[in-house]
Order: sequence, then structure tokens, then C-alpha cells
Amino acid sequence: MKQSVIDFIKTKIEVSNIILERPKSPDFGHFATPIAFNLAKEHKKNPNIIAVELCEKLANSEMFDSVEAVGGFVNFRLSSNFLDSFADRAVVGFEKGAVTKKNIKILLEFVSANPTGPLHVGHARGAIYGSALLKIGRYLGYDIDSEYYINDAGRQVYLLGLSIYLRVREAILGKSVVWPDEFYRGEYIYELADEAYAHFGADKFEDEHSIPELAFWGKDKMMVEIKSNLAQVGISFDRFVSEKEIFVNWSESQKILESKKALYTDRDDKIWLKTTDYGDEKDRVVVRENGEPTYLAGDITYHGDKFARNYDKYINIWGADHHGYISRVKAAIEFLGYDSTKLEVLLSQMVALLKGGEPYKMSKRAGNFILMKDVVDDIGSDALRFVFLSKKSDTHLEFDVEDLKKEDSSNPIYYINYAHARINSLFEKAGRDINDVLKVELKGLDSDEKELLFSALLLPSVLEDAFDSRDVQKVTEYLKSLAAKLHKFYNEHRVLESEREDTYFKIFAVTALSIRTGLKLLGIDAKYKM
Repeated sequence: MKQSVIDFIKTKIEVSNIILERPKSPDFGHFATPIAFNLAKEHKKNPNIIAVELCEKLANSEMFDSVEAVGGFVNFRLSSNFLDSFADRAVVGFEKGAVTKKNIKILLEFVSANPTGPLHVGHARGAIYGSALLKIGRYLGYDIDSEYYINDAGRQVYLLGLSIYLRVREAILGKSVVWPDEFYRGEYIYELADEAYAHFGADKFEDEHSIPELAFWGKDKMMVEIKSNLAQVGISFDRFVSEKEIFVNWSESQKILESKKALYTDRDDKIWLKTTDYGDEKDRVVVRENGEPTYLAGDITYHGDKFARNYDKYINIWGADHHGYISRVKAAIEFLGYDSTKLEVLLSQMVALLKGGEPYKMSKRAGNFILMKDVVDDIGSDALRFVFLSKKSDTHLEFDVEDLKKEDSSNPIYYINYAHARINSLFEKAGRDINDVLKVELKGLDSDEKELLFSALLLPSVLEDAFDSRDVQKVTEYLKSLAAKLHKFYNEHRVLESEREDTYFKIFAVTALSIRTGLKLLGIDAKYKM
């Protein structure tokens, strides 16, 4: 709809870049363009005069009921016929998504939590954000692959094996053990220890040589649980990539970096990467003095593997605590001979969770954090997904789970679902289905009817904007606004057995379709009955 208006304007005036905005008040029309201000600079003319001239060129089109110049802006009110033509397209094609595929291939990596324990609510935010971005992008026609990078080659996985080993020796074999400063706590470690003892037998816990094997075994067990945690909120991946498997290519990456003179060794035999060459605040160690590669070396190897797969764009969703890694990873990408501007890193902030105004209880099973599974069991996947997507991912999020159990307008997911269920109920009462309204021709729409239909038809442009800006919050805000308009319209108009019943039902069909499609792209199934 928006693009059609832009294309029409282009046929009337020779301008390549046209911006259409939604006026703050519907009284000013459906769309407005500030193009007169841009042309004023070029033609050295008052923008108000140019706006009036543009109105004369764009008038008398079946697309518009009116075209007006207001303070240098050109405001458009769309016609009933034009809106009706898009309503027909919406009813047929909204749920299918883009007909024309975009020739852009994207690799989207998200979650990538250490496989050393169940997922907590911090992981959940990035997971839900990434999955919604994936769904919206694919709907819009982008070719996107999703990937989970399993950090299974570093010290954290070794500590998992060590924790299992020490727990068995102490709790099952009755041995005296010395716990290190770093180890994994929580009942899930007790469960793993019991399983490991039953699986391997006592001999495996005689000495520390078995720790790497226990670590690998424990990692696999945790990945099964992580995949189960993700499935609870409807998330799956096209590919899981093991750091351990990719890291065999580190020596090859190191040779490339050496050939580019990107590495140097200090007097302590540490090997450094010259990340300051690409704007980092200081150079970074890639190999420790004992010859052991650092976490950064793994990231370098992984991104070398990624870029060798030749995508047009790479998007990583990381926790906010990884902000400092962005410049060093981008520097490494440049040294490896790739274009680091193809990498986009999005950050996901942590979450503060309340229950009845008090801090949400930490999980005994997990030790010192809140399990994603516990919150899903408490409020459900739909509520969790919606609230996590209701704010920009890089901003602080605090919410009270009790608010998401309320059945009133203060609970946004309830309010939106109620709008969809209300429309479905009207169709049932009238004994109608969507096919009954396809042939209805919308004529002489009043301002209320136009506003609801226009809002429902904005879904594609909202999705485009949300994906381009990587701000999924725009979809949740749109759905809340659309639901509010539906409820207001319903309360102010008699629907069943009214003179405008056919018109209302067609507008409602498009509204329900937009709500249902928008929720689906957020990973939520719209409710038909409430």
C-alpha cells in the first residue's frame, strides 16, 4: 500500500527518493510526505509553494480522496476503492508473506549459550528476539539461515566436567575433595553426577584424566536440555556448529593472520592480534604464554568459517556483556581478508524479573539464576515471548509475571488476543466465514471505517520497518494499537444486523488477519476463543 503511493508519486514528479510518514493525527490524512522541503533546496523555492504545486499534479487520482498542502507537507487521504483493492490482496496473501523473494542471503546466529547448564531468562531474551527476527525476515522474502554456536572447546566446558567429577567423588564415592574457586553449582550438577556414575561406573572417577571425557559427555547432555528449553518457546535452528570441531582450523587462521603481519609476540611469549589497527582500544591476546589459544582465537576461527560460506550479511545476537568483543572480532575479520561491514552485532540486555512485586525466586536446580523453563511453566510461552519483544532488546527490561496473568486491558497479550477472538465470535454468531466477505465491495467508507481498515493494512510496512531497524518492538506496539482500535470501533458501532454489516465484516476480516499474522511472526498463536 505504502509502496504503491510512492510509485504513483514517482510517475508524477521526477524524484528518486520519496519518504512517506504517518501523521501523528489521522485528521491530517493517512500519509504525508516532506518532499517539498527537499525540492525547495534544489529549486530555491518556498516549500509551501512547492507543496501546493505538487497537490495540483497529484490530484484527481482514484487513489486519493484528497491531497492537501499543510505547512509544506503534502497530506494524502486514501480512497475507499484504493483501500478495498488492498483489502482483497490482504485477505488472499497476508499469511503467505512476500511473493517476490529478496536476493539477500543472511546468516543469523543467536543464543549460543555455553552448554554448561539449562537456559536462564537472560538467554531467553536473545533467543526469542532472534527467532522473531528470523520469522519476520523470512516472511519478507529474505533467505535466512539460523545457527547456534556451541562453545564446547574452552575452559567453561572443562569446568563442567570437573564439577561432575568432584561431585561424584564427594557425594557418591565419599572421597575428600578440594573444590576450586570456579565450579558449577545447582541441583542439575547433582543430576548429571548421578547419571554419569550410573553410565560410566566408579572406575571413571579414580583420577582426573577422565575429566575431558566427562566434560564432553556433560556438554551433550546439556545440549539436549537446551534444545528442549528452546522447543518450549517454539525455537529451533537450521544448524548447530561446534567450536571444538571448527577449532581444528585455528592453525590455518593463525597462518593467514601471520601472513598479514597481524600478530606479534611479547617477551612473555603471548601472541597478540593488532586489533588497534581497526579501532580497538588495545591489542588482544590470541595465544597465552602456555601456548593455549584464548576465547578470541575461537571466535576468529568461527567467523573465518562463517565468512567462507559467502553470505551477503551476517547477524550475531550477543549478550550485552559481549559489547567489547565487537571491535576485536571485526578487526580479525578484516585481517582474514573479509569485509567486516557485512557483520552486524545486536545486543540483548539482561532481564529483571518480579513476582507480585518481589524478586522472582532463583532456581534451586540452577543454583543462582532463574531458569527459562520455570518462567514458561509459570506464565506460558506466548506471554513470555510477547513481553520479551515489547521493548528494544538492547534496553533494560523489568516485568512482573503476575501482570501477565491478568485478564484485562493491562495485559497486552490478553488484550490483543481478545480482539482476535471477538472478531471470530462475531463471524460465528453471524454464521459467516472469510469467503463470504471476499466479494464485498467497500464503498463510501466513513472516517472510522477507513481508520480501522487502513491500520489493519499497515502490517507489511510495519514488518519491513521492524526488520530494517532490527526493532521487533514496533510489531508489538502495532498490534496493541490495532487491537485498541478494534475494541473502540466495536464499542461504538452496532455490527450484527446493521446496514453496514457486510462492510464491517470485511474490515474485521482484514483486522483479524493482521493480528493473527503479526502474532504468528512473533511466535505466538492467536486465540479464537476466550
